[in-house]
Amino acid sequence: MVRTATQLGAYIQDARARKGISQQQLAEMIGKHQKTISSIEQGSSGTKLETLLLVLAALDLNIAISARTKASQNIGDIF
Repeated sequence: MVRTATQLGAYIQDARARKGISQQQLAEMIGKHQKTISSIEQGSSGTKLETLLLVLAALDLNIAISARTKASQNIGDIF
C-alpha cells in the first residue's frame, strides 16, 4: 500500500531495479528525460499523471484505488 509520493517513488525505484533497467533506459522507453524518472523516484511533486501512468505501464505495474477507513476528519492525520 502506498500513501505518499515518497513511498510511490521508492516502490517505482525498487521495481525498476528488480527489472535491471536504468533510469535512462526507463526514460527512453516512455519518451521522457532521465531527470523525470529521478524526480518521480524521489517523490517530488508536480509529476503529470500521464507520465506516472507511462512509468507504471513500462514497469508492468498496476495502480488500484480503494476506499479506506479513517478515524479522523483531518486530512493530515490520514497520511
